[in-house]
Amino acid sequence: MEQDLATLAATVAELKAKAAATGTTFSETFYFLTIPLMVLIHVGFLAYEMGASRSKNALASGIKNILAFAMIVPFFYFVGWWIYWAFPTGFDLSAGPAGISGLDYANSVAAPWSEFMGPNLDDRSNGVFWGAFVMFAATTASILSGALIERIRLTGFVVLATVLGGFIWILAAAWGWHADGWLVTKFGYHDFGAAGVVHLIAGAFTLGVVINLGPRIGKFNADGTANAIPGHSMPMTLVGLMLIIAGFWGFLMGCVIVPGETWSWSTSSFNTIYGTPMTLSGMTFNTLMGMAGGIIGAWMITRDPFWMMSGALGGIISCAAGLDLWYPPMAFVIGFFGAATMPFVSSFVERLKIDDAVGAVAVHMYLGFWGVIVVGIAAQGYPALAGESTIDTSFLGQLVGALVMIALGFFPGYGLSWVLKAMGQLRVPAEAEILGLDKTKVPASAYPEALHPTVTPAE
Repeated sequence: MEQDLATLAATVAELKAKAAATGTTFSETFYFLTIPLMVLIHVGFLAYEMGASRSKNALASGIKNILAFAMIVPFFYFVGWWIYWAFPTGFDLSAGPAGISGLDYANSVAAPWSEFMGPNLDDRSNGVFWGAFVMFAATTASILSGALIERIRLTGFVVLATVLGGFIWILAAAWGWHADGWLVTKFGYHDFGAAGVVHLIAGAFTLGVVINLGPRIGKFNADGTANAIPGHSMPMTLVGLMLIIAGFWGFLMGCVIVPGETWSWSTSSFNTIYGTPMTLSGMTFNTLMGMAGGIIGAWMITRDPFWMMSGALGGIISCAAGLDLWYPPMAFVIGFFGAATMPFVSSFVERLKIDDAVGAVAVHMYLGFWGVIVVGIAAQGYPALAGESTIDTSFLGQLVGALVMIALGFFPGYGLSWVLKAMGQLRVPAEAEILGLDKTKVPASAYPEALHPTVTPAE
């Protein structure tokens, strides 16, 4: 009898070990797949911004995106990842109630010299989870990029993008996208799909920068009226936007804590980053419904293919904070309303003589704000964290979170761009802007056949 019990115990232990190994493998694979999907976001931004630029600036617009992506990766390795685990409770570096924050914890899992920041075979998920966050950082910087096309210096842009992606956004994530974040534990802030901690903060940062950068030459007339400056390839822009949406699925996958993941509150269910329950099924329903609502809403208002595709992205952003909560028809309505009102916000920004070349402030700042606030309107009372006796989501908490994101984005964006402007490192000279950045800054030609037609020798 004792031998049978011992055999049974050994079998159970073996099955548990195999289940744990399977869960870890699933977790590792899940996050690993988010990375190439999120790279599609950057493929999309590349095509989107080059298409939205005039042909004389197409390659310059692409180069700044590629270089910013490359700069953010090492900066995030050495600084950004550590910030996420060190600062959730504020600047005192103390640990929060979940115990996964503070100076000691950050040093143990995220300092560059930590064993978890290298090829540690015993911890197979940390590197790919870090990789997913790097893609979030790079995406945040890409949101900034489009608004500034055709007149920003490459060096100034790289500085701005690196600070936004490697420091500012990850600090916002520590505060509002972490189980120990003070916005979560004190105010019940809920932002599952990062409407606030990615889109709102990036849009606010962008607004601060474009104010100092100023409009493109020829954008505004002496009487204040605006001129349209169309890009050279609307099809390229539309394809780019669709690629961003395809990559958005990887972005949303990265918002999920999966069974078997090292920091999961549960080994048997999918959770939000706050430890609250969610399902991939619900996320799928609501993402597609929000996207469809956004397309229809923007199309009904503008009949413009650019805004229609921007509306697809805007519909998802509108629903993002509550993708784990919405009843699918509700997601459709939220996406529809956000995208239908988005063009009016863009027009208002333009009337302020602010040249946002691709409507980033309307798409990301405005709809990021809407996405956060609508959770406080339609989903208040939902537990903000896993466990008993936790604070609930509320309108006040969502409003506080949204205002923090605006301030944390706008003031650094404005202040840093002001310094760069004073140093002469923000904007290219007028002569270079008129001639085209490709001709003055890039040792290549985007369309050599078109720009330099072949001359047939006279017979």
